[in-house]
Amino acid sequence: MAGHIQDRWYKSSPDGIGRPVKSERYGTGLRYRARYIGPDGTEKSKSFPDRQKRLAEQWLAQIEADMSRGQYIDPAAGRTTFQQYGEKWLASQTTDVTTRTSVSTQLRLHAFPYIGSRPLGSFQPSHIREWASALEKVLPVSSYRRVIFSSVSAVFSAAVDDKHLSANPCRARSVRAPRSVPPRVQPWTAGRVFAVRQALPEQYRAMVDLGGGCGLRQGEIFGLAVDTVNHDTGWLHVGCQVKVANGHLVFGLPKRSKERDVPLSDHVAQVLKEHTEKYPPVEVTLPWLLPDGPLVRKRLLFTRLDGGGAVRRTDFNTRVWKPALTAAGVLPAPEKGKRHEASREDGMHALRHFYASVLLAAGENVKALSHYLGHDDPGFTLRVYTHLMPSSDGRARRAVDAMYAAQAGPAVTPHGPQTAQAA
Repeated sequence: MAGHIQDRWYKSSPDGIGRPVKSERYGTGLRYRARYIGPDGTEKSKSFPDRQKRLAEQWLAQIEADMSRGQYIDPAAGRTTFQQYGEKWLASQTTDVTTRTSVSTQLRLHAFPYIGSRPLGSFQPSHIREWASALEKVLPVSSYRRVIFSSVSAVFSAAVDDKHLSANPCRARSVRAPRSVPPRVQPWTAGRVFAVRQALPEQYRAMVDLGGGCGLRQGEIFGLAVDTVNHDTGWLHVGCQVKVANGHLVFGLPKRSKERDVPLSDHVAQVLKEHTEKYPPVEVTLPWLLPDGPLVRKRLLFTRLDGGGAVRRTDFNTRVWKPALTAAGVLPAPEKGKRHEASREDGMHALRHFYASVLLAAGENVKALSHYLGHDDPGFTLRVYTHLMPSSDGRARRAVDAMYAAQAGPAVTPHGPQTAQAA
């Protein structure tokens, strides 16, 4: 057995030979002290009351078994609270600053206030179920709750790796993560796209062509430099975006650091050429990735209306995009003194959905579309847009009919369902 049991109520006889004698602590306090040396070389202990020596022995036996299996958890580590560990975990993340900011917000608003004060070693699946239930009452959107749940689970997984607890309670069989119910994409019509384009300030109208004609994300449009548009080859390189890091505008790679090239149609190329002639690119200097990162200069196609620098997403959405939606009849005009109503499905991302619908309707394959959109997995693209793909039943009938026609010649009399109905 690892360690030994100390009986605090008795001590060795003065001569070291006779029976133990009562100590000054006899009859008071916890009697048994289970002691052992941990993997880090320091002594660990746990105290037990009178008549629980067998329980102390069982505890030591369990410690020994955990050590032999490599599943030992330091009791002191288990007393670290979820918030204490979560703060350290956040500080150690190496993901991009935008992702870190988002995860930090999720934990500080929706996890720490509920489960932050609980020691890691005390977590049971029931605590996670109770937290998930409470979260459902304040956040009705299942998809966002799922994102928060995933962030909390990531903290617990790291705590398991760091030997703060033995298992991730979020992965218990009795715990159900919020369901992921992605909304069914309903692409804009071409009429709506061009109505919104016309309602935008002239300086920004080419943004619609880049979103709806090339599939660029909003930040990628804001960060598009003139030297990434190649009119000779008919390709546009997407390798940068403007995003917000700790409240500051920065340059960074596209989402998931996925640079890509997308086809540049003749019409979009002409729009961009006319745009640059009327609104010459402006050199903008921003730090790379972090507010204190190295400074990078780019000649951007789009800047603030006052020409003072890169476009900030929140300002653009509030002051430019939503008024254009109102003018195009997409959103109702807000009451005086109030903001426009929320409408996530009508953000600039709707232009990417429109782009996908146009390419799929034209017969473009999902793998190519996934690359043009900058997705990691064509399977994700298929799941999002499968309902927009042209029906295959008509193509199947035509293919089989063509095969029969090629074998039998033009004199073949059709024997399809319509013939049977006529008979």
